[in-house]
Amino acid sequence: MNENNMKTLSEIQNSSSKIVLAGGVFDIIHPGHINTLNAAKKLGDFLVVVIATDKTAVKMKKRKPLHSAQLRQELVSSLNMVDLCIIGNDEDIFKTVDLVKPQVIALGYDQTHQEKFITEGCKKINLDVTVARLESPRPETSSSAIQKEYGDDIHDL
Repeated sequence: MNENNMKTLSEIQNSSSKIVLAGGVFDIIHPGHINTLNAAKKLGDFLVVVIATDKTAVKMKKRKPLHSAQLRQELVSSLNMVDLCIIGNDEDIFKTVDLVKPQVIALGYDQTHQEKFITEGCKKINLDVTVARLESPRPETSSSAIQKEYGDDIHDL
């Protein structure tokens, strides 16, 4: 979706639409990401995707991402199922959740977040959300698998 069609967060929140929040690093976009984001989009009216900051990406992946958070945001924003793409908060995921105020938080099959942790964190900020764990029709396709197969060569592309 290009910038001219991209709705602002306040426009989405002021509508009576159901907001779905999904997040991740999205460093190497692959079919697993597409499947996950399509499944997340089906859970509501607007899909807001949160891109992990570079600092968070290093914590999660144990390596520096190939692309900056801004470039990863630009890439994910270009996907047609994504209504809005933002960069998350380095310190506290619930600051981003509170900013977006989703009705549904969609977790990828391989994301380490525990549903209970997310649900309890949302209660602390007075947000009633449904946490949905998404299945992947292609669990063998992951950024980690791509990294493992191509190793350090991928960083030289």
